[in-house]
Amino acid sequence: MANEQNNNRFMMSNNNTPDLKIILEFSAGAELLFGNIKRREICLDGTQKWTIANLLKWMHANILTERPELFIQGDTVRPGILVLINDTDWELLGELEYELKANDNVLFISTLHGG
Repeated sequence: MANEQNNNRFMMSNNNTPDLKIILEFSAGAELLFGNIKRREICLDGTQKWTIANLLKWMHANILTERPELFIQGDTVRPGILVLINDTDWELLGELEYELKANDNVLFISTLHGG
């Protein structure tokens, strides 16, 4: 269990900078693209502004492990991926321009189902 918890945390910043801690969650198959991990607590460099757009680029570079074309399309998530920030549809919060805050919970739900 302790090893599993360590796999769910991803630290980016060092001890000299403030951290921006957020939680990423993946559901309905989206987790398959991220190493089958449904929940991750990540710490980003708190000295810079983090928007959802920046987060998606970071996710693509650091934790997206399978078939990026099923998650990312251009600079945003692919149609069919629902994004909720603190249980609110990201469309109501400014989508890519939403500025992340400490302890935000970002949930990605796939509505894409293969046959």
